[in-house]
Amino acid sequence: MKKITTYILSAIALLILGTSCEKFLDSESPSAFDSATVFANYGLAEGTIYGITETFCEVNSYRGRFLPWYGFNTDVEWYNTYKPGDGKSDIAGYVCEPNNAQLNLSNGPFPLMYMGIERANLVIEGIREYGDIEHNADMAYLLGEALTLRAMIYYDLIKAWGDVPARFTSLTSETIYAPKESRDVIFKQILADLEEAIPYIPYPGATIATSRTDRVNKVFAEGLYARIALMASGYAIRPDDGQVGTGDLGKVRLSNDSELSKTVLYPKALAYLKDAIASNSASLEPDLEGYWFKQNNLNNLSAGPAYETLYVIPFGAGRGRWNFTFAVSSEGASITNGVSRGGDAGPLPTMYFKYGENDIRRDITCVNYKWNKDNTIEPAGIGKWYFGKYRFEWMEAQPYTGGNDDGVKPVVMRYADILLMAAEIANEQGDLAYAKSCFLPVRERAYGMHWDEAEAYVNAIGSKEEMFNAIVDERALEFCGEFLRKADLIRWNLLSTKLDEAISDMLDLRDLTGDYADLTGDICYTVADDEKSIDITFLVADEEIPAGATVSKAYVNKYDDGKKTGFYYDRIKGLYYRNPEQYMFWPIFNDTMTNSQGYIKNDYGYDSI
Repeated sequence: MKKITTYILSAIALLILGTSCEKFLDSESPSAFDSATVFANYGLAEGTIYGITETFCEVNSYRGRFLPWYGFNTDVEWYNTYKPGDGKSDIAGYVCEPNNAQLNLSNGPFPLMYMGIERANLVIEGIREYGDIEHNADMAYLLGEALTLRAMIYYDLIKAWGDVPARFTSLTSETIYAPKESRDVIFKQILADLEEAIPYIPYPGATIATSRTDRVNKVFAEGLYARIALMASGYAIRPDDGQVGTGDLGKVRLSNDSELSKTVLYPKALAYLKDAIASNSASLEPDLEGYWFKQNNLNNLSAGPAYETLYVIPFGAGRGRWNFTFAVSSEGASITNGVSRGGDAGPLPTMYFKYGENDIRRDITCVNYKWNKDNTIEPAGIGKWYFGKYRFEWMEAQPYTGGNDDGVKPVVMRYADILLMAAEIANEQGDLAYAKSCFLPVRERAYGMHWDEAEAYVNAIGSKEEMFNAIVDERALEFCGEFLRKADLIRWNLLSTKLDEAISDMLDLRDLTGDYADLTGDICYTVADDEKSIDITFLVADEEIPAGATVSKAYVNKYDDGKKTGFYYDRIKGLYYRNPEQYMFWPIFNDTMTNSQGYIKNDYGYDSI
């Protein structure tokens, strides 16, 4: 096993570094003689699966670049620092260039994702050749797991870059360099792969492996099929057919491939989602705050009928920069061992007002306080909010001493998404009743003891258009801070529309116009009894100040005198700096283009070297 792992790592390292691999790849490796032993033995073959997921944990892969940077700015989430010209702000503001210092790396997310794909290819080929999948269900599961992981990585590549190289066989000296391929080719392959994989994979909780959320289970694979089908049949900027990799500007459109139409993909996707729901092998966890508390405590590893999480990025206890990046800000408090952590991004200030008064998701998701070095909490101000789903104060190990890596395992998919995808696809298929039956449980949980309010809301939905609009809104409320929104807006062809609406809405909040005309501009902050949260009241005219509250006139400023609050005109307009429809995807970065020997070029208006 060590020999074959060394072979895999060496081959990929040479590829990443742009070093000539022809001689290496053409040479017979001693590890080639080990393949039969490795892939005919479940325990050894299982180890090669961990080789795939290890690539997620590399310094600048999912851990330190892809997860911290993909997903904002949207109409619900934004980067909390406004600094045009800074590489990080530019990524968020749709001005990410091929030389971006954060992502133009030889060991950046793009080449490391292909490292994961190459390892998956080798595992798939090895199990197909030497694993007895017809008579060994465990070995068949490993094949299904490898196919599913490869599909997930390709989904993430397309989500971030659009068209990318298609590699579904292990590298040789003849195939080491390859141009970008139409994403349609990749979509069809990974959807077919999932159709093969799903029968091999048991439901959550059915086996030791599928009782863990850092291993693939059937409901996740079925949900991934639906997620990919929604993207493949949806909108995105695309070069003209046959023009991928030629520098084509592209235009936002649907695929012209009839095999990727809604009429073909939606029935299959809905059938998988219905099977996932009918299996009763996963469920919504009733206590939403308790769910996120477990997520912060690395206790989201259990899968099965009583659990919601379907798959997580399998970071180890000392790996991953999730709370480090996205948790409620600590500016040197003891909960983060005296160092500053968290707060890089958060909800838009207007998101707080999108939730109903009785929606428990509001105060779980939208936090307007931060921890200071005196170990007390203080208001963060109208311009800077934090994702309350991620909190160092919820981590059991106090103080947190893990440095840059906190071990929090980001959720890739949870059961709420299964239900809302099923609602969306059923609605498009004309089955409003089934769509409502899937939508209602998500809404009911959000309203808790006020479930009747949720029921009345769903019952009032009377048409396909109304249901679609309700799903657009509900996905914003349910998944804020989980970075699904950008891909959703793109596939709905609503990216620019919703970003412009968000800018207009924020300007109304700042100026107390439109939906916010009844507010005075005063915010009352009251520290909760446990001294670990702050209750917020936005005062309306003639409203009395709550007892014990401190009051801040935090966001009504004339002549753009609001920079101290982070809620000034340029900041709001800076939700995007450049046309988000043209630049919805990241460019292929210079280092990758250089090492491709000229095979990979940019489209969508980005430069190629």
